[in-house]
Amino acid sequence: MSGPMRAVYEEAAALSSEGKRFVLATVVNTKGSTPQKPGAALLVRGDGSTVGTLGGGCVEGDIWFAAKEALREGAPPLYKDYYLNEDIAARDGLVCGGSMYFYIEPVLRPLDFGRLAAAVKDAYEGGRSLAVATIVHSEGGPIGARLAVHEDGATEGTLGRPDLDAQAIAAAARVTPMGRTERFLTDAGEEVFVVGYTAPAALVLVGGGHVNLATANAAHTLGFKVMVADDRREFANEERFPMAERFNVGSYDHALDGFPVTPNTAIVVATRGHRYDDLALEAAARTRAGYVGLIGSKRKTIMVFERMLRNGMPLERIKQIHAPIGLDLGGRDPNEIAVSIMSEVLAWRHNRAGGPMKLEDAQIDRLAAKAQEAATPAG
Repeated sequence: MSGPMRAVYEEAAALSSEGKRFVLATVVNTKGSTPQKPGAALLVRGDGSTVGTLGGGCVEGDIWFAAKEALREGAPPLYKDYYLNEDIAARDGLVCGGSMYFYIEPVLRPLDFGRLAAAVKDAYEGGRSLAVATIVHSEGGPIGARLAVHEDGATEGTLGRPDLDAQAIAAAARVTPMGRTERFLTDAGEEVFVVGYTAPAALVLVGGGHVNLATANAAHTLGFKVMVADDRREFANEERFPMAERFNVGSYDHALDGFPVTPNTAIVVATRGHRYDDLALEAAARTRAGYVGLIGSKRKTIMVFERMLRNGMPLERIKQIHAPIGLDLGGRDPNEIAVSIMSEVLAWRHNRAGGPMKLEDAQIDRLAAKAQEAATPAG
């Protein structure tokens, strides 16, 4: 989601600096099957042109119309729900049976909004991360109060009450490192949406062999910032890895020196030998990287883990390492292995197990029985 959202806030910052009004429409909650998830946003300029997406179809068309009207009328923020029934889904080619909830904010004082837009834009570009909490719905009360929480703990604005600010600050700590979203309800009937903004996910490849080259290509396609380390310059250079932003050539125990490793970073260790894997994996495990993976067999993994435990690596950190790396897809060539690796990295980023999504046989059997019952003549 960072790509489209980044474009939205880049445009928001540009329009704000020019004093031009616009509207931000954000998905703040979904239920069931929907074409977009919380955090997706659409910016509507004064002339009706847009940046970003809410999923297309009549959903986006209706929200666009509501945004245009709100801007024309100078209306306050509004909360709007949208149910995707079967007729809508069939007409627009969307999935059905879901509900989407939107927060629509006309930015009527763009110069004031510019400070926040610039901070979000800076976070996407690698600056200080932050989270923004907004009251998007309330039973009878006003909406739109906002609190920005920077990664150093500094805050700007308020949601109106110290207890509510405290809840938002706690949520900000959870969503900021990975750029996720969270929503919570209060006893007073308020709905607060919290979204974290941080630099795009990064992938550090330790070892410049064939598998990591294929993984770099896959990661680049998915929008990851790619960095490469190897102790041989011919395996860590711009010609071999044109998609990479940074390189480190040196011993594997210092392979990550100089790289900006954060909780939003994944590290893949695939050097040319067991003794190098030992050094590289231990160095990777001592960083803040949210994902650390090692290519190799279970036997190799056991040997490496034993050495790391003897060297004092905490057991909890060992259990966090993805080794052997990847999802069990059965592939063997470098490109297939790369898909396995990046599939697991994506599952980690989205906090998913990485299992199949197909309907269970029992559900299909119920559908078949229902269809047979409907086809059987009455009487």
